[in-house]
Amino acid sequence: MGQLVNGIWIKGSVSSNNSSGDFKRANSVFRNKIATNHQTYLPETNRYHLYVSYACPWAHRTLIFRKLKNLEDHISVDYVHPDMLEMGWSFDKNFPETTGDSLHSKQYVHEIYQLSDKTISTKATVPILWDKKTNTIVNNESSEIIRIMNDAFNDVTKNYNDYYPKKFRNEIDSINNSIYENVNNGVYRSGFSKTQNSYKEAVKKLFTTLDYIDDILNGRNYLIGEVLTEADIRLIPTLLRFDCVYYFHFKCNIKKISEYKNISRYLRNLFEENAIKSTTNFEHIKRHYFYSHEHINPYRIIPVGPEISI
Repeated sequence: MGQLVNGIWIKGSVSSNNSSGDFKRANSVFRNKIATNHQTYLPETNRYHLYVSYACPWAHRTLIFRKLKNLEDHISVDYVHPDMLEMGWSFDKNFPETTGDSLHSKQYVHEIYQLSDKTISTKATVPILWDKKTNTIVNNESSEIIRIMNDAFNDVTKNYNDYYPKKFRNEIDSINNSIYENVNNGVYRSGFSKTQNSYKEAVKKLFTTLDYIDDILNGRNYLIGEVLTEADIRLIPTLLRFDCVYYFHFKCNIKKISEYKNISRYLRNLFEENAIKSTTNFEHIKRHYFYSHEHINPYRIIPVGPEISI
């Protein structure tokens, strides 16, 4: 996948690894909020739009929140094609459950970034939270988009369910940090490593953290308290992709999630949540990873299995 440099799309692989071979994720560049007291971005129905991929775990968490918070009639959405090739995410509609770009009829996601800033230098990632009124990107950082969805539109939807409750915020922030670094991003650090030592370090941290999570979930249904929180919603997309993709494709093969007694139970239970099940698309997930990463899977053969049983 390429990237934008001074507003121009540069094709081909742009390395995100340091001199030690470690994968380094680029920071998001659009970081605005939506709030009743914001000078520009106010919570209004049908003003905002999401660009997402069913395949992307970062985008998946925003789709879950959109459904949990009854925002489907207030924030519209477009689904990109699962293939991410030399032009990045595309709006091709020749794959089931893709929509194209319903707002601008663009061909590629990087063109949405160019609409916001003609000289921008950035990776063209999803999710994107777009403002139809000012014709610009509000935010492209998934962790911040779900915080916006959690409370900014409460008076619009009359849904006051809080997935980041004040009494648990310190605990949520703490476990989020560990899970992000070692699990959410840890699978990518394993799969995109360019040295053996870098890979081994990432895999060790990944499975040490999974062991820790399995211990936390012993006799419990959620990571924190006895209620679904943001921490669970940030973890679930990675767990859902683990056995069918990360275990094989990213060489995270010490143990499958299905082999963890408590995590596998936790995953099965949460998958019964409509907001999670209805936003999970395994065909997009498998197609994206095995087809897009030519440097890992040069013949782009999509595995038939495993049979998904959650």
